[in-house]
Amino acid sequence: MRLLGVDLGTKRIGLAIGESSPQVVSPRPALTARGKLTLDAEQVAAKAKVEEVDAIVVGLPVELDGTEGRMAKVMRQFGTNLEALGYKVHMIDESFTSVEATDAMAGLDMTEAERRKRRDGEAACRILERFFRGQS
Repeated sequence: MRLLGVDLGTKRIGLAIGESSPQVVSPRPALTARGKLTLDAEQVAAKAKVEEVDAIVVGLPVELDGTEGRMAKVMRQFGTNLEALGYKVHMIDESFTSVEATDAMAGLDMTEAERRKRRDGEAACRILERFFRGQS
């Protein structure tokens, strides 16, 4: 199964592609968030079509106490918008994926600007990895 991982932010939309067998993920260039869930969903759906994915995995921001706050509701609406565009959508806890992505790039010979540019795609990779672990 080919999946598109999505880390939706207010400025950028991190993307990654994953193959379920073997479980391999790779970042894609981030999209610029347009600030409206419908427009952002359309952008992601267009990328999903180009990448020929079977489903989309959206990062869900879960609070430290395990509850879903305002941003989780926003992500669920985003997922609903993607479903309306014809895609199967899975939600997965994205807690600390941006921190994990930053840590993973810490030892690389990159400028801070390069790290910032890649962080969203790396976070989307972490979202897909979590999804795959949950499927095993």
